[in-house]
Amino acid sequence: MSTGISSILERKARIFNVQKYSIYDGPGVRTLIFFKGCPLRCKWCSNPEGLVKKYQVMFKEDLCIHCGNCIPVCPVQIHHFSDDASPRHKVNRTIDCVGCRKCESVCPKQALSVVGSDKTISEVLEIIEQDALFYHSSGGGVTLGGGEVTAQPEFAANLLTECKRMGIHTAIETSGYVKLDNLLMIAQFTDLFLYDIKHIDSDHHYELTGVRNERILDNLSELIRRGFNVKVRMPLIRGLNDSEDTIRRTLEFLQQFKYHKNFLGIDLLPYHKLGINKYKQLDMQYAITEDLSFKEQELDRIEEFIKGYELKVEVIRH
Repeated sequence: MSTGISSILERKARIFNVQKYSIYDGPGVRTLIFFKGCPLRCKWCSNPEGLVKKYQVMFKEDLCIHCGNCIPVCPVQIHHFSDDASPRHKVNRTIDCVGCRKCESVCPKQALSVVGSDKTISEVLEIIEQDALFYHSSGGGVTLGGGEVTAQPEFAANLLTECKRMGIHTAIETSGYVKLDNLLMIAQFTDLFLYDIKHIDSDHHYELTGVRNERILDNLSELIRRGFNVKVRMPLIRGLNDSEDTIRRTLEFLQQFKYHKNFLGIDLLPYHKLGINKYKQLDMQYAITEDLSFKEQELDRIEEFIKGYELKVEVIRH
């Protein structure tokens, strides 16, 4: 192996999760690699541990026996006891975790976990290769997500390059909120984009995510017009982006790509509460207090409405 390739394989990115045997994020059986850090702050985000790039301590208070083992081993004193009559373990969120994981190792009840791991391309490839047989037999592969994978574009492009060299199908999940040059750098090694449209109206998009959507829509148009395979993903959150007018405007925007063979249709992603407990573990506030999920007949109705525009559509039911 040449020195140049070797040095590329030793480059690192911050990852917060690896999920194997996924069947929802691209064709076939897939391995999902979750990158830490995201420029959006979606109110319904199910991966709050992926929002910031820094290490974070997740604390399951219901498991903690308040033994204090973690306090002396932490080099930056994140862990401490409260000043109550019956002292209880607390995590100081004003101090940045350094990722040493010493607290994890001494916790007898596994109440603590440190989120974020710096992995080289070689290390990630080793994980991906473990299930190569499943990819080839199912038409699957690897999907990079997050967080936001395009926030670490050079690593992503190099990792995807190696996957392509190994004959592994590649996909990325993205919000599309990225500089076009970085997106195109990744695109040349990406077989499929799973591309979010969270709201078609820029003002409402800002209210829901913290960013406007002009760049997102422009990047989507560029990808499709340049011939890259794109499937649009539409999160559905009751009362926030599911109105008939909002969906109609989204479909009218997508009509311009109707006859592009590389526009592969729409995935509907109904709201779920799978990530709520993680907010508590990070001492974060979950912005949605009501149950905004959908009944099956409601999803069927929206699906049929979209089919009326002669666009391919599938509801992703986890």
